[in-house]
Amino acid sequence: MHNAVGESRAYDRWRDSKLAAYPLDQASLWVDIGDPGRLARDERRALGERCDAFNLAFYTTDRRRDVARGDIRALGQSLGLRAIDSNPGGETDGISAIRVVGGGSAGEYIPYTNRALNWHSDGYYNPIDEPIRGFIMHCVRPAGSGGESRFLDHEIAYILLRDENPAYARALMAPDAMTIPANMNGKNCLRPARSGPVFTIDPRDGRLHMRYTARQRSIVWKAGAAVEAAACLLALVDGASRFTTRVRLAPGQGVVCNNVLHARSGFPDDHNERLLWRVRYRDRVAVAASDNGSAVRKAQPC
Repeated sequence: MHNAVGESRAYDRWRDSKLAAYPLDQASLWVDIGDPGRLARDERRALGERCDAFNLAFYTTDRRRDVARGDIRALGQSLGLRAIDSNPGGETDGISAIRVVGGGSAGEYIPYTNRALNWHSDGYYNPIDEPIRGFIMHCVRPAGSGGESRFLDHEIAYILLRDENPAYARALMAPDAMTIPANMNGKNCLRPARSGPVFTIDPRDGRLHMRYTARQRSIVWKAGAAVEAAACLLALVDGASRFTTRVRLAPGQGVVCNNVLHARSGFPDDHNERLLWRVRYRDRVAVAASDNGSAVRKAQPC
């Protein structure tokens, strides 16, 4: 999105092209894959092309085959996702087991509970120069009921906000638009306060990145236009049903995306042992990949 911050015909063409694709037939976002550990060339291309157009793709595997953690890492590598982001919830292979945790430090974080998760992008608390650009989430076992996910392309969120008020879009690109306060454990600082923009343009490829959480507590918005812009953005995202995809992943299914906005409904703590594997990356999904897994990204002026 090289021209996203200015009024330009390039931006208008990009905007019109994005909006023309909606409403989506949700089935068009799904790709059948045989073995996530060894993607076929057409499977890689299908996933990459969907992520290029919508920043989002879903897959379903042959459920007769057990999917191992190593298969998920291999899936990411086939899609150009190699720079794994380490996080406290991840294990040595970089994969986090998203399940209800009864105690310990992980149980203090909402993803490891059965509570609803509001709209957010992953890693909004990361250092600004270490953004999460993509992630894979694979379902091993769903909850007995509930636990539905919602996904919204962050590029659509930007378009909606800019259409509503271009000044709001500019306000959320300020380098101090949103501050995540320090994470403290008593007198120990687990993570310092971090300020940064909501929307940025990645200088490597000109694509839009979004750093966001809809949390109402412990978020500090820059005084002035950013406060109004944040309220407007949340209202637009909540009301964007035309652009929102709702999915309750089944065993053997997963999502690959360029860290789009996502949310999760709550679910009963019925000891069903809901389990998803999540791995986060500093990379975006590659558009196309060769047989040896090397990625080649197409330029997309917008």
